[in-house]
Amino acid sequence: MYQPDPAPIGGNLVLSAVLAALPLVTVFVLLGAFRVKAHWAALSGLAAALAVAVAAYGMPIGMALSSAGQGIAFGLLPIMWIVFTAIWLYQLTVTSGRFEDLRTCFGMISPDPRIQAVVIAFCFGGLLEALAGFGAPVAITGMMLVAIGFPPLRAAVTVLLANTAPVAFGALATPIITAGELTGIPYEHIGAVVGRQTPVLALAVPFLLVLIVDGRRGLRETWQAAAATGVGFAVAQFVCANYMSVQLTDIVSSLVGAVALVVLLRFWQPRGGEAAHQRLGRLAPADVPSDGAAATRTIVGERQRLSAGRTAMALLPYVLVVVVFSVVKLWEPLGDALDATTVKVPWPGLHGQLLTASGEPSSTTVFSLSWLSSPGSLLLLCGFGVVVAYRIPLRAAFSDLVSTAKSLRWSALAVVCVLALAYVMNQSGQTTTIGTAIAAAGAAFVFLSPVLGWIGVAVTGSDTSANALFAGLQQVAAQKVGVDPALLVAANTSGGVMGKMVSPQNLSIAASAVGLVNQEATLLRVTLKWSLGLLLALCVLVFLQATVLAWMLPQ
Repeated sequence: MYQPDPAPIGGNLVLSAVLAALPLVTVFVLLGAFRVKAHWAALSGLAAALAVAVAAYGMPIGMALSSAGQGIAFGLLPIMWIVFTAIWLYQLTVTSGRFEDLRTCFGMISPDPRIQAVVIAFCFGGLLEALAGFGAPVAITGMMLVAIGFPPLRAAVTVLLANTAPVAFGALATPIITAGELTGIPYEHIGAVVGRQTPVLALAVPFLLVLIVDGRRGLRETWQAAAATGVGFAVAQFVCANYMSVQLTDIVSSLVGAVALVVLLRFWQPRGGEAAHQRLGRLAPADVPSDGAAATRTIVGERQRLSAGRTAMALLPYVLVVVVFSVVKLWEPLGDALDATTVKVPWPGLHGQLLTASGEPSSTTVFSLSWLSSPGSLLLLCGFGVVVAYRIPLRAAFSDLVSTAKSLRWSALAVVCVLALAYVMNQSGQTTTIGTAIAAAGAAFVFLSPVLGWIGVAVTGSDTSANALFAGLQQVAAQKVGVDPALLVAANTSGGVMGKMVSPQNLSIAASAVGLVNQEATLLRVTLKWSLGLLLALCVLVFLQATVLAWMLPQ
């Protein structure tokens, strides 16, 4: 039996936390400072995690290696399985020749690339996050932005930043439901508190997206669109999380944000669209005008040239994704039937032998092989649906499958090493040490509580996993400090949102999707400042909600 000690270095929690952070520091320093390729950085971090687990925490070598093996299995299924099938689905649109029609469809909403970024990355990405999660929104929307002409780096940064506000309610609010199950706090109450935190982020994100795509000039020219989308999304997120359904929050808010933008575009068109194309390095079509009236005429012309049938076929892959995931997630009998096919595998060398720091049997030693209900499997089903609808020869479809697998080999190595690192850190007790050290900050912990969620997602790439790690700790710390436990549990969920864009796992997914192989270090340097800035803003908000803004919390 192995029970982790939260303070293995002479009982000193601070020194133990510094040592426990070594694997993470190794990965981020190698990526960000030395620009080492992601798979080598992840391998180095994994080696550091194994060394700390065995030498400092006293974890048996066999158990440490078994933990790494479980992380590798999770990295392959479901994470890389989702990325692989998402990229294959996109590749089918290219093989079928529907690529140009897809570009035209988004041009029909607006020919302005800044508006297209908000629609695809924020609104459609939020809808995908609501239904799938686990990196699928980043992979799919990243490829879509590249498909309509965005430079790969700009596309990757845009989708990583957009994949923030929806994450807390992702996969039908799985992170929040998980937190409720672990703490005993009704998940509806936690969701209501989160719904009074993340809308503040949702208000800001569309403005930041426009700023990333086209700088301050773009922000001056399209702030109205950013405001309409952000306000629509934020208000819907608040209302749905507090008064309707926590599970449906992302679906409702994404649709309301998109509708608000489309309604605005009926009465207003941004200026400077052609110049924005040029600044992005895109070749603007000859008929992309820079004034609103001409833009409206252009959109009408596009609609006339693109028949309803061609429009439907161009959008078919993504409509199919939304329909399939909606049916599976919202129709309980089907969802339960698919979930029943999940195979539970007690992980060898760990199950029955691993305890938590409190001495209870660990619940993380059973590997769930969701071979049919996995988002990756559902995306594969959608892919074969597209093959049939587009009449793509099976030889060409399978050729795309093989080429996609080859293109992902280095990214897959990076992702599985990161997940192996995460499992070793979690099961050896390293992550618990870091969290306990932060929680020991006393009253200052209220301000720092979102940082725990940020660390959890940065390590695991999952807000659900971050809540599984730290929700209970947040609850205990809140009781000691004398604040509402639901506030800090919600802060853990909301803080994890900002860790998503710097998680090595998500960086590798974004880089793979847009074709930036081994450019994760560049993505990290660009996204880190946005991640830390938004995290600081959330820390301030949570601290104020615990003091002078207590009226913001549900009673």
